[in-house]
Amino acid sequence: MRYIIIGAGAVGGVVGGRLAGSGHEVVLVARGAHRAALRERGLRLLVPDGEFTHRLPVVEGPAELGDLRADDVLVLAVKTQDSEAALRTWGPAPVAGGGTAAERLPVVCAQNGVESQRLALRTFRRVYGVCVWLPCTLVEPGVVSAASAPLSGILHLGRHPHGTDETARLIAADLERSHFEAPVVPDVARWQYAKLLANLVNAVEAVSGPVSAPEAEDLVARTRAEGAAVLDAAGIAYVSAEEERAARGDKITFEPLDGVPRGGSSWQSLNRGTGTIEADYLNGEIALLGRLHGVPTPLNDLLQRLANTCAREHRAPGSMPVGELVRLAGEEVDHSRGA
Repeated sequence: MRYIIIGAGAVGGVVGGRLAGSGHEVVLVARGAHRAALRERGLRLLVPDGEFTHRLPVVEGPAELGDLRADDVLVLAVKTQDSEAALRTWGPAPVAGGGTAAERLPVVCAQNGVESQRLALRTFRRVYGVCVWLPCTLVEPGVVSAASAPLSGILHLGRHPHGTDETARLIAADLERSHFEAPVVPDVARWQYAKLLANLVNAVEAVSGPVSAPEAEDLVARTRAEGAAVLDAAGIAYVSAEEERAARGDKITFEPLDGVPRGGSSWQSLNRGTGTIEADYLNGEIALLGRLHGVPTPLNDLLQRLANTCAREHRAPGSMPVGELVRLAGEEVDHSRGA
């Protein structure tokens, strides 16, 4: 199979680089300075066991490849706010022998949140979800890092909305030869919703920096509790913290890499000044479900709003003192109670 990595940033770059390193055929899809660096110097992958450079085909869109191949796998790794544009671009792409990518090829959504696979299912017949446990960073154009060992990540994989098949097992086998664990599960959404709860911290980190102060830790705990209450009210199953810990074990241990800043995906978006952030599909997913099921979500509402403001105004990550964030959170909760 040939893997077309649509969005060769942090997650996509690491997955593509690791697949290439184990001998698999990979095409990277990128734009701007990152695309230029990939074409000029190759993909530099920084990991605890060394630095690797992979010279891979790099394209901006499907037209540069001609007809896609029947054995192509599309790996969607853009941020969720960019998913619709990517799906519109790649869905109609012709496949050798007839038909389009949306009709014939699998699309694997390796992203945070749960929205992209729903968007993909509107046009693609074969959609797969991935629960991405992969600490990684887009260090600079052309350079990505994955600072964990002995595995680069754990990628639970399954059909969307549920089930497994031979394609999922073949993809998982390739990933497991490439420094990942890739359990094929019939209920991948259950793992993704647990990851969604974990990702609610991303906005706190982006707005106010590393979560280390007790008041920040308390805010994160209350934000996640709010999210869990919403999922419970909606009847949405999610993996327990105990099951997550058992699955992860000591397979992903963070090992700092020299010169590589550590920050989550939302922190990285602000740090790069992209102008957008994925909060609408993390805290915003909880806010949406809360409105649908009559559960107040003041903390997630606030974090969604603040993260979007920071992105839109190109603020640096961590620009709001944690004390100010906690004060605003208290006001938001009081307001939701009618105080």
